[in-house]
Amino acid sequence: MIKKRLIAGMISVCIAIPAIAQKNVIDEIIWVVGDEAILRSDVENQRLYMQEEGGRIEGDPYCFIPEQIAVQKLFLSQAKVDSIYADEAAVLRYVDRWVNMAINRTGSREKFEEYMGGKKLSQIKEDQKRVVRDQQVVEEMKKKIVGDVKLTPSDVRKYFSQLSQDSLPMIPSTVEVEIITLEPRIPLEDIDAIKARLREFTEQINKGERTFATLATLYSEDLGSAMRGGETGFMSKMEMAPEYANAAFNLNDPNRISNIVETEYGYHIIQLIEKRGDRLNSRHILLRPKVSDQEIAKAIDRLDTLYVDINAKKLTFEEAAGIFSADKDTRNNKGLMVNQDVESNNYGTSKFEMQELPQGMGVIVDKMEVGEISKPFHIKNNSQKDVVAIVRLKSRVKAHQANVSDDYQALKVLVEDKKREELLNDWILSKQKTTFIRIADGWQECDFRYPGWIKE
Repeated sequence: MIKKRLIAGMISVCIAIPAIAQKNVIDEIIWVVGDEAILRSDVENQRLYMQEEGGRIEGDPYCFIPEQIAVQKLFLSQAKVDSIYADEAAVLRYVDRWVNMAINRTGSREKFEEYMGGKKLSQIKEDQKRVVRDQQVVEEMKKKIVGDVKLTPSDVRKYFSQLSQDSLPMIPSTVEVEIITLEPRIPLEDIDAIKARLREFTEQINKGERTFATLATLYSEDLGSAMRGGETGFMSKMEMAPEYANAAFNLNDPNRISNIVETEYGYHIIQLIEKRGDRLNSRHILLRPKVSDQEIAKAIDRLDTLYVDINAKKLTFEEAAGIFSADKDTRNNKGLMVNQDVESNNYGTSKFEMQELPQGMGVIVDKMEVGEISKPFHIKNNSQKDVVAIVRLKSRVKAHQANVSDDYQALKVLVEDKKREELLNDWILSKQKTTFIRIADGWQECDFRYPGWIKE
């Protein structure tokens, strides 16, 4: 919640559930890759996990899954040679987050341990650390193999020219949207009540009546960190709201609680956990004043007046956005919204697929004509604050088959991904030739994606 934006390049980890006890099954080694063994139980547990999570299994699971594991072993083997290691702090953060979410989902620590085949929580964590650590190392190894893929416009055009009409990718419908927001007024007494509650929390912590982590878990409105007792994980100043960063980095004693800090997200108290150079791990409790329906209605009335003035040509939408909008991210951009979803092909542009718009806005924009201005409506902004807004649909591009002139950026991403895949495939085929591989009888009759597993 205190991050200003999602961090690009965050480790993409499919966290597998560690092995659930398989009763009455005699385990055996079915593959050996280098000096690493793959067990029957490894395959069976991965199959059960993918089945539960809806993972895609291509063909026979007892061919597809062992080959996936074997490919990972190749990357891990090379990572040892190249001295590539996991970021242990990041591994711990992922595992703690996963365990907390799993406990919340199952209802209690005891139920979670029972679900995991009777293992103790400490053993579950150790198993999961291994899974996450290996996956992180594999991802880093892939990055090293692929390097920095750079393509020229001629590379993209050449790729496009080689595609048949039937294989051209479909480009989803996108829109460009301009927005003006107003924030409903929050009575001073409501803000004072929030601050009084945070001061009460500080007093309870200082008296030893309750720990900061307990209060954060029970009361913090930053649900992501609340599940970890308010812990944010190690972050730099650039990853924090400025006011939060100033307060957190000024703390030197883990036993002291900060004064109340106001950010765009609400009101916080902060506890230092550890500093490491220019990064800091902290706990916080976030509370937000609740906006009343009455104040939301008043803000809608104020925005409705502006809506009438814009339609009466007293000022343009862009002028109104620059003068009146509370949205600092778009105010100086004449109201034009910019896509901040780092996983989107449209990241950093003004284009949005409908599902990438803030929750509740897509339904409204989907029914609008280009140039039309919406009536005022109530949404939560990226900081989870209640705001009222009007939007203008600047442009709409309907779903269509890709073409270079309109969809160069999307095609560039597609070609870059294909190039990375080709580099990794070539590396795997080459690595197979220099790696000891043995597959047990009964596990060889497969149509493998990579043909070099079985050597003549």
